[in-house]
Amino acid sequence: MSNTDTLKKAFAEALLIDESRVVDSLVYQSIPEWDSVSHMILISEIESAFDVSIETDDVIDMSSFAKAKEILTKYKIEF
Repeated sequence: MSNTDTLKKAFAEALLIDESRVVDSLVYQSIPEWDSVSHMILISEIESAFDVSIETDDVIDMSSFAKAKEILTKYKIEF
Protein backbone atom coordinates (compact mmCIF):
# COMPACT_ATOMS: atom_id res chain seq x y z
CA MET A 1 0.00 0.00 0.00
CA SER A 2 1.38 3.41 -0.96
CA ASN A 3 1.63 6.27 1.54
CA THR A 4 -1.16 8.06 -0.33
CA ASP A 5 -3.39 4.99 0.06
CA THR A 6 -2.49 4.72 3.74
CA LEU A 7 -3.37 8.38 4.27
CA LYS A 8 -6.65 8.00 2.35
CA LYS A 9 -7.54 5.04 4.53
CA ALA A 10 -6.78 7.05 7.69
CA PHE A 11 -9.02 9.88 6.47
CA ALA A 12 -11.83 7.50 5.52
CA GLU A 13 -11.70 5.65 8.84
CA ALA A 14 -11.46 8.79 10.98
CA LEU A 15 -14.21 10.66 9.15
CA LEU A 16 -16.36 7.57 8.53
CA ILE A 17 -16.57 8.27 4.79
CA ASP A 18 -15.84 6.27 1.66
CA GLU A 19 -12.24 6.45 0.44
CA SER A 20 -13.51 7.70 -2.93
CA ARG A 21 -14.44 10.99 -1.19
CA VAL A 22 -10.86 11.50 -0.01
CA VAL A 23 -9.31 13.73 -2.67
CA ASP A 24 -6.84 16.64 -2.59
CA SER A 25 -9.71 19.15 -2.61
CA LEU A 26 -11.27 17.68 0.57
CA VAL A 27 -11.12 20.58 3.03
CA TYR A 28 -11.72 20.82 6.78
CA GLN A 29 -15.40 21.54 7.56
CA SER A 30 -16.36 21.22 3.88
CA ILE A 31 -18.32 18.11 4.81
CA PRO A 32 -20.33 17.53 8.01
CA GLU A 33 -18.17 14.52 8.87
CA TRP A 34 -15.02 16.63 9.25
CA ASP A 35 -15.62 18.74 12.33
CA SER A 36 -13.34 19.61 15.24
CA VAL A 37 -13.91 16.31 17.04
CA SER A 38 -13.30 14.14 13.99
CA HIS A 39 -10.23 16.28 13.21
CA MET A 40 -8.60 15.06 16.42
CA ILE A 41 -9.59 11.47 15.60
CA LEU A 42 -8.03 12.00 12.17
CA ILE A 43 -4.77 13.22 13.69
CA SER A 44 -4.67 10.14 15.91
CA GLU A 45 -5.32 7.86 12.91
CA ILE A 46 -2.54 9.52 10.92
CA GLU A 47 -0.10 9.32 13.82
CA SER A 48 -0.84 5.61 14.23
CA ALA A 49 -0.71 4.85 10.51
CA PHE A 50 2.67 6.54 10.01
CA ASP A 51 4.17 6.13 13.50
CA VAL A 52 4.72 9.88 13.94
CA SER A 53 3.86 12.48 16.54
CA ILE A 54 2.37 15.53 14.83
CA GLU A 55 3.24 18.90 16.34
CA THR A 56 0.44 21.19 17.53
CA ASP A 57 1.06 23.80 14.82
CA ASP A 58 0.76 21.08 12.18
CA VAL A 59 -2.47 19.78 13.75
CA ILE A 60 -3.94 23.26 13.43
CA ASP A 61 -2.55 23.76 9.91
CA MET A 62 -3.88 20.44 8.54
CA SER A 63 -6.80 21.92 6.66
CA SER A 64 -7.14 19.58 3.68
CA PHE A 65 -6.07 16.19 2.36
CA ALA A 66 -3.50 17.94 0.15
CA LYS A 67 -2.18 19.90 3.15
CA ALA A 68 -1.93 16.68 5.16
CA LYS A 69 0.39 15.22 2.52
CA GLU A 70 2.47 18.41 2.54
CA ILE A 71 2.75 18.41 6.34
CA LEU A 72 3.67 14.73 6.50
CA THR A 73 6.63 15.32 4.18
CA LYS A 74 8.15 17.27 7.09
CA TYR A 75 8.09 13.98 8.99
CA LYS A 76 10.08 12.21 6.24
CA ILE A 77 7.00 10.59 4.67
CA GLU A 78 7.07 10.64 0.86
CA PHE A 79 4.10 10.98 -1.47
